Amino acid sequence: MAYKFEVYKDKAGEFRFRFRASNGEPMFSSEGYKAKASALAAIDSLKKNVPDAVVVVTTQEVAS
Repeated sequence: MAYKFEVYKDKAGEFRFRFRASNGEPMFSSEGYKAKASALAAIDSLKKNVPDAVVVVTTQEVAS
């Protein structure tokens, strides 16, 4: 199985997408979009722009 985006309609009638890993496990989900085209545009944007994304950790570790 390959990585994939799944577009679906939530209970509120908004379009969302989830990204699944190659093993089928969901990795993340999107916010809700009123239009399916907006959800698809967000997917296209991620596919184009994610390779250069940085990781920012915003939590602090508590020393024990």
